[in-house]
Amino acid sequence: MDRSFVIAHISDLHLDGSGRQLASIETLTAAIREKMAGVADVPDRILLITGDLVDEPTPRALDEALAVIASFRQTGLFTDIQAVAGDHDVKRPSQRAGRHDAYDYLHLPRVAKNVYYRQAGLDLMLLDSNRASLMTLASGKVDEGTYRTTVADSARLSAELAGSVGSAGHADYAEPAENLVRVLALHHHPLPQATGEGKRFLGAPDEPLMYLAAPATFLEAATSLNVDLVLHGHRHVEGLTRYSIPDPRATGSESDEAFWRTIYVLCCPSSTGQAGDDAGFNLIHFGPAVRAGGTEHRFSITRYSRLRNDAAFRPLDSNLPDGVIGLPAGRDFTRDPAVQSTIDVASSVSLKRDQIAAITRRLFMRRSFYDEAEPDWPAALYTYVVSSQAWAGLEGKVARSRSKSVIDTLAAVRTLLSRLIEQSADVLGIDRAQLDELHGRGLINRDDFLRELPRLSCEGTDVRRRARQRQRLLRDLDQQVRALGLDLDLGGEVPPSSPP
Repeated sequence: MDRSFVIAHISDLHLDGSGRQLASIETLTAAIREKMAGVADVPDRILLITGDLVDEPTPRALDEALAVIASFRQTGLFTDIQAVAGDHDVKRPSQRAGRHDAYDYLHLPRVAKNVYYRQAGLDLMLLDSNRASLMTLASGKVDEGTYRTTVADSARLSAELAGSVGSAGHADYAEPAENLVRVLALHHHPLPQATGEGKRFLGAPDEPLMYLAAPATFLEAATSLNVDLVLHGHRHVEGLTRYSIPDPRATGSESDEAFWRTIYVLCCPSSTGQAGDDAGFNLIHFGPAVRAGGTEHRFSITRYSRLRNDAAFRPLDSNLPDGVIGLPAGRDFTRDPAVQSTIDVASSVSLKRDQIAAITRRLFMRRSFYDEAEPDWPAALYTYVVSSQAWAGLEGKVARSRSKSVIDTLAAVRTLLSRLIEQSADVLGIDRAQLDELHGRGLINRDDFLRELPRLSCEGTDVRRRARQRQRLLRDLDQQVRALGLDLDLGGEVPPSSPP
């Protein structure tokens, strides 16, 4: 499944070590298990806890939190579990039994932490918001050093993705930073919520205590990092807010929606229903959806609520179809097929025949592998180069696990790809040194690659003759692909809706 992930968002468990919340945890776990049944095939399924795991950081409460996290892990529902600290996790307990450092004990980020899920292209940014002073009580603060760390970590990830230097510890493919899905998680409210107004704390309105200090600074940082979604807890209320500013990169030719850079802010109530509040959790499913005119990526958000003294979680937005809120992602998150193929190869211990066929189909069902009256030579060169690099990874993965006939076929495909690369480079007048330099970069971003190429064929080139030669090479390639059990008709008529 291309560019998909699921986040189960829970918050404010307020475990105290007495075991009194365990029944609520069991109800919560059963509900999440039921609601996630339809997304079991999504590669990245993340449980996110946005703070206040414990009511006070006593040894008993923290041990109970560790046990609850372990119980979630043992369900097999999640491929990863992440959490941030809340104000209750770090406050000084009243008990004389002492306190533990919740950050170390529960492995929570003290400042900021980026977790990258390459299958989904998800950059999950975890932010600590517990820098409040005694004068501001429960309200949160993100200090300047935390912002600097967040920006530095994001820049480091972007550099690794663009580096394409696998042997040096970087990613083995290139993906532009703006193509990441960025989800930011913290405990405190970065924006006021429409729900929960009128709640009191010691007889006074609690709103001033709940919101992050300097929200404008937070939003400026979030928009500069292309954050798509912010998740938080803290106030035990549900809420969904949209924040939009004009995108300076937008042009007059783009749609009204594309003019805006949008961040959605989603709140989670106490998932165990503390202090008599309604309990709740959120499911966020990001993935491609077929729409008129093509495929776009969307956030599908389902909010579940359990009323006081009720035993079951039900969709909060029951007035909507299936209770799902569909939010446009606002950017094109489509990956180059070669990037996705490289990820699939790298993520597999071994490749079965049907996996090889699926990767082959994804790589070769592109316009450059079919007969075009006037080939786009720069685009073809890019396609052949990145396909060759992805194919090399595939060939290396199956070299020790497949029959000699399959290995020979893969080698023959690689040779034909090399000949297509050389021919396209020759048409454009690209010499061997420049070609080697382009080829050696790894899976470079398409726009960056094309920016360095001439747009027209070299003067004096017989383009029609070269196009006929190209078609013969593609037909030879089709014969090798047929040996892998695929009938793609390479070199023939371009199939409808073929990617570039």
